[in-house]
Amino acid sequence: MHDAAQLRVWPVGALCRAVADLLDARLNPVAVRGELCSVSRAASGHLYFTLRDPNGQLRCAMFRRAAALLDFTPAEGDLVEVQGRLAVYEPRGDLQIVVESLRRAGQGAWYERFLRLKAKLEAEGLFDAGRKRALPALPRRIGLVTSLGAAALHDVATALRRRVPHLPVVLAPASVQGAQAVPELLRALEALYALAAQGELDVILLVRGGGSIEDLWSFNDEQLARAIVRSPVPLVCGVGHETDVTIADFCADLRAPTPTAAAELVARPRAELAQELARLRERLADGLSRRLDGASQRLDMAAARLGRPSGRLGLQQRRQEQLGDRLRHALQLRLQREHAAVDAAGVRRGAALAQRLQRSHDRLQRDAVRLQLLDPRLVLQRGYALLTDDEGQVVSRAAQASPGQALHALLAEGELDLTVGQPRLL
Repeated sequence: MHDAAQLRVWPVGALCRAVADLLDARLNPVAVRGELCSVSRAASGHLYFTLRDPNGQLRCAMFRRAAALLDFTPAEGDLVEVQGRLAVYEPRGDLQIVVESLRRAGQGAWYERFLRLKAKLEAEGLFDAGRKRALPALPRRIGLVTSLGAAALHDVATALRRRVPHLPVVLAPASVQGAQAVPELLRALEALYALAAQGELDVILLVRGGGSIEDLWSFNDEQLARAIVRSPVPLVCGVGHETDVTIADFCADLRAPTPTAAAELVARPRAELAQELARLRERLADGLSRRLDGASQRLDMAAARLGRPSGRLGLQQRRQEQLGDRLRHALQLRLQREHAAVDAAGVRRGAALAQRLQRSHDRLQRDAVRLQLLDPRLVLQRGYALLTDDEGQVVSRAAQASPGQALHALLAEGELDLTVGQPRLL
């Protein structure tokens, strides 16, 4: 045993500092893995928690500067890895870790995969802002992809019911976590894409609640990322909490920090639309009033230029009378000229008509003489007869007649019925 007189007597604070210096020299920096408990955030922004496992526990302090860099919200029961420095909190003599960085346990490998895929797709242009589309101002129908058992479904439905209860929503359910999540998400999206291609959807929401990087890993899948880019209509991704970021967020046309925010982005409140409609109605009424005032003013000016209607009416009547006199005089002159012309033309036409009548009379006389010469009765008067058979056909040759045949003879004076004897041919 050491003699008590030989032992150094330490002041408490000095011993605490000595222990802290020894720990710093022998162990720091340290990385520790454990489960979070007693998590609290002070008004100053500092984060305090306890890190434990089945064999022990350590108090931890993460000051505001380091805590502001966290990409997730630490919660009770999270399995995490911290890096920092062991120290002694001298006022209480407590051993603690001053944490400089904190991440979920196992996140390192996951995060490296995330960064590699992000860099690949970014190089291919899948994240380019130029290809992303604006959301429709007034969608007619909304598509929704999420799990039937997720709290995100309730959050989105509540927000849409509150803001746009009149809009129909088409739900394509899918797992959002686990081995079947990616295939089911792909099938759900393709089903909504088919409806969108037919004009039955205007926007699509892809949502789920928060979780660890492992829980959200389905939304860091390359196949899902490429499917999101193929969407025929704008797609909003609302996955996790505000600090959670996935590859799906970068590929979507718009990222929402939460599922509720995603619903609010595509659904303007009906009250807000009613207010805007009232403003437009007021603007329209003001515009019409201004146009009516302007038109009334122009009408007043035109009336002033016209003067008294009775004066202008008298002027128009006098002008009409003058035009009427001029028209009557012109008509009289024209009638006189036309009458003289008609008289001269009548004399000429009468002489020409007399000449034409004389020529026609002479031609008629000549034709009458020719017709008389052709009259068969003149031939009959010279002793000839015109023979016809019972059918009225002229018989001019003996061969046309047969013995006993009845014939009819037309003479210059009278007619005879004859019977043919023995014909003689000359």
